[in-house]
Amino acid sequence: MCLGCLYYTNRTLMIKEMKMKNRLVIRIVVLLILACMAAPVTSFAVDIQTTVTNDTLKKKKQSESNKYLTAKEAYKVIKENAAEVLFIDVRTVAEVEFVGWAPSVDAVIPYMTNDFDEWDKKKRRYQKVINGDFPIIFEDLVVAKGFNKNTPIIFMCRSGTRSGKAATLATKLGYTQAYTVVDGFEGDKAKDGIHKGHRVVNGWKNSGAPWNYELDGNKILFNQ
Repeated sequence: MCLGCLYYTNRTLMIKEMKMKNRLVIRIVVLLILACMAAPVTSFAVDIQTTVTNDTLKKKKQSESNKYLTAKEAYKVIKENAAEVLFIDVRTVAEVEFVGWAPSVDAVIPYMTNDFDEWDKKKRRYQKVINGDFPIIFEDLVVAKGFNKNTPIIFMCRSGTRSGKAATLATKLGYTQAYTVVDGFEGDKAKDGIHKGHRVVNGWKNSGAPWNYELDGNKILFNQ
């Protein structure tokens, strides 16, 4: 290998290593900030009412947790029990930035990320892959907030599929109250009418619950 090539290779590896270290430092700093902000949590039962059952959902939205909420129900729970519930948005950072978010979320932790090297011809978009850091960041957040495995945790994605998978993962990790918002942030697509194909049926964004485009960088626990 020529000296120029060797220099370029070593320099590239050093840059990649520095980026990885910087991401780790950022994650640790954010979690420390959250830990300092978190007030001691008093443990008491949160009354969670839901109208959704497993047999009313499409298979792709079902979760092994068997705990479901509509966006309206989730907002009510969070509004009344903000200090006792953990609310996590599992969409990608790009979705949150360009589509909007619920300012009441405790954190944005993408369950899946885009693989910009792979194109999905059927869906005409980049492939999505599971974020391998998700369970680590999630459990670190639970600890930083002073919560435990019996704390109600509400996951929300675009329309209820990824959040269902996140709730399943949390259940497998031993969390007993992992809820998924079945209509997500954007909601389901209209099947007919002038808005056919658009996400205007339900969802957080269409429910009257607060949302905006003003993100809080301290709550975004992922750097791609």
